[in-house]
Amino acid sequence: MLIRTALAAAVSLAALNAQASELSRVAAAFGNTVMSIYPDGRTQKIWLHPDGVWEGVGRNGQALAGKWTMKNEKVCLRQTKPPTLPFSYCTGFPDDPHIGVTWTSKDFSGTPIRLTVLKGMPQPQSPAPTTAR
Repeated sequence: MLIRTALAAAVSLAALNAQASELSRVAAAFGNTVMSIYPDGRTQKIWLHPDGVWEGVGRNGQALAGKWTMKNEKVCLRQTKPPTLPFSYCTGFPDDPHIGVTWTSKDFSGTPIRLTVLKGMPQPQSPAPTTAR
């Protein structure tokens, strides 16, 4: 019985260490912006939060949100706002993430994109209210 308990504790500790290692890969993104740049010059920005939630602004200016996880050294996003098909998009993240790092990937439809980590979390400005006449 004691051996089983020790083995279970060792397995749990190994799993926690692996999870902490994966989280350290994306820690540079916390409090900063991950910007995707498309071939047409439009951009999409996302903000990863340590609690597994992400927010963003799409290429068309639409607010985005969802949950993120790490899977096989990739960041996987599942969008919940606006609602979409129930699938996750996973992409690699640099081995040495830091402000200014740039890497290439593809978006969920296979379009090549360039990604970069920008300092800070500039939220989009809300449109100025219009007054009725």
